[in-house]
Amino acid sequence: MAARLARMPFDADQTLHPDPVFAARSMTHHDTHHDGVRFEGTDFSAAHAESHTFLECTLRGASLADVHLEGSRWSECAWERVQGVGVSLVEASLADMVLDGCRLAAVSAWGSTWRDVTVRGGKVDLLNLRGARLKDVAFVDCVVTELDLAEARVDGLTFEGCTLVGPTFGRGTYAGLDLSGATLRSPRGLAALRGATLSRAQVIDLADALAAELGILIAD
Repeated sequence: MAARLARMPFDADQTLHPDPVFAARSMTHHDTHHDGVRFEGTDFSAAHAESHTFLECTLRGASLADVHLEGSRWSECAWERVQGVGVSLVEASLADMVLDGCRLAAVSAWGSTWRDVTVRGGKVDLLNLRGARLKDVAFVDCVVTELDLAEARVDGLTFEGCTLVGPTFGRGTYAGLDLSGATLRSPRGLAALRGATLSRAQVIDLADALAAELGILIAD
């Protein structure tokens, strides 16, 4: 089942974050909850926002370089044209969320939980979702390189019009994984995709790689 499109927060319902730099180190415990805030071009570089809660917030044109968002909780939020290398979402929770036109790299999101999330457009390099739980998540018209889905529990994950370069699978639960809308390049762990959905053309294209993983010799 594909992700339903989350409701995008409206600017009129939000308060503009007043500072150009997100400086979480000086925040009190009360300030770790962000409700209806719009971060317009905000610099989160190297910020520490571990375990922060973001509700109905928008990050627009923000920089997330080396940001620490471990254990953070995001609900009914949108990331628009966000950029960043070294984004840590370890054990974070994302629900009813849209990531639109983002360019991210070295994203550590192992052990995280994604529910009703849509990633639309843009590019994500080195996306680590090892051991993550994903329910009704959709990637649409984007490029994802070095996607790690080993040990992930998938209950609805689709890729429509996407290119996946070097994805890794293994020791996960993939009955809800639909790869039929993606272009797969150099995938690893194909033998572990029990229950996943592939197109007939993909099965033919990947036959040699699958046979090699299973130790099957193909005679001409």
